Amino acid sequence: MALDIMLPYWGDEAYAREAVESVRAQTSPDWRLTVVDDANPDPWMGPWLESLGDDRIRYVRKPVNEGITANFRTCLGLAESPYLVFLGADDVLLPNYVEVVTGAIDRHPGVEIIQPGVQVIDGDGAVQAPLADVVKQRLTMPRGSGERLVGGEALAASLLAADWMYWPSLVFRTESLRRTPFSDTYEFIQDLAIVLDQVLLGARLLIVPTVCFSYRRHAESASMESLLDDRRFAGEREFFAQYGATMRARGWRRAARAARLHWTSRLHALTLLPAGVRRGGGAPRALLRHAFGRA
Repeated sequence: MALDIMLPYWGDEAYAREAVESVRAQTSPDWRLTVVDDANPDPWMGPWLESLGDDRIRYVRKPVNEGITANFRTCLGLAESPYLVFLGADDVLLPNYVEVVTGAIDRHPGVEIIQPGVQVIDGDGAVQAPLADVVKQRLTMPRGSGERLVGGEALAASLLAADWMYWPSLVFRTESLRRTPFSDTYEFIQDLAIVLDQVLLGARLLIVPTVCFSYRRHAESASMESLLDDRRFAGEREFFAQYGATMRARGWRRAARAARLHWTSRLHALTLLPAGVRRGGGAPRALLRHAFGRA
């Protein structure tokens, strides 16, 4: 089985080159790469990929920029393999990635989602251990050792309490993913919404602890602005309210309670309070409202 690696591209050239080369450096040949260029202002990607002379790589350039959610839809529509991954254009596959995830699929036929082991890198590629990621990987993921399948209310409650997944590392069963369309509603929390929609339809998530993916975490800039002026947190409050209602209607009381409390989201707001005070204006009030207000 060839894994479909879908790379929705817009942005930094150096990072994107590194991402592509990390695919070509895989120890397993069972992959196909599709790069969907979202009308990046500099059209360098197409000629460079052609110069590689690698027939495992397909390139599509959009005539106009449509944004990341639309590009996810395009990538999903182009997928041909039973399984796919949406590789971030600034992330890096370790050489064993395809080998690890295809091996997991062989051991767990039909599994809908796979979360492989992830390490966090900074803008320069150095491995880091930010506090948020330490909490993610050690305190909030479902307990257990080795490969483990999780699903149903237990998985929904865990994710609503703390989104411990790394979206660009996730492997999806293509057929299952096509049953839950990408929504334009939750710009900043799209990954959690799509996975919860899958879980509500019965999807199982396989945790594979073997580290095979480098997730690049940048110093927050534009994203920090969206947090401090409450755009992102307002969207999260709307998200938790809607999915909390959905969980209550399903009879998943534990998951509904996790949505109502959303404690890691509130804690995140508190950790940003010093930056909010430095920024001034309404930022401190917005952060405190999210941390202590009602969903």
